[in-house]
Amino acid sequence: MEKPPIRPTADTRPFWDGCRNRILRYQACEDCGAVQRIPRGVCANCHGLRLSWRDSAGQGTVLSHTTVHRAPTAAFKADTPYVIALVDLDEGFRLMINARGAPLAIGQRVRIGFEPRGDQAVPIAEPETP
Repeated sequence: MEKPPIRPTADTRPFWDGCRNRILRYQACEDCGAVQRIPRGVCANCHGLRLSWRDSAGQGTVLSHTTVHRAPTAAFKADTPYVIALVDLDEGFRLMINARGAPLAIGQRVRIGFEPRGDQAVPIAEPETP
């Protein structure tokens, strides 16, 4: 069974276009400087309309993580067990993403890589190498 396809919306298309090109992008308000965790048409902080997309350096710190042993659907069963991490990116936003590589620890530095999914790519956390 195939994993569900990525279906960008008007608000999330710049994020997914960046992922396809192996660039992690995030939305920020040009009026107040707030970083949006969830892309939307107005700033969640000041309700400004001048939002822009910026490229992230793709580096952050693990806030938390868990290992999934029972897949939520049959499409993910072949991947079990897998690790999901909350990663605080250096630019001030947080992602919940799958992780690969060495076991993770809270406070560990990671970089964001990308894993193909159909004609798209999804971000994935990987341990930073010294």
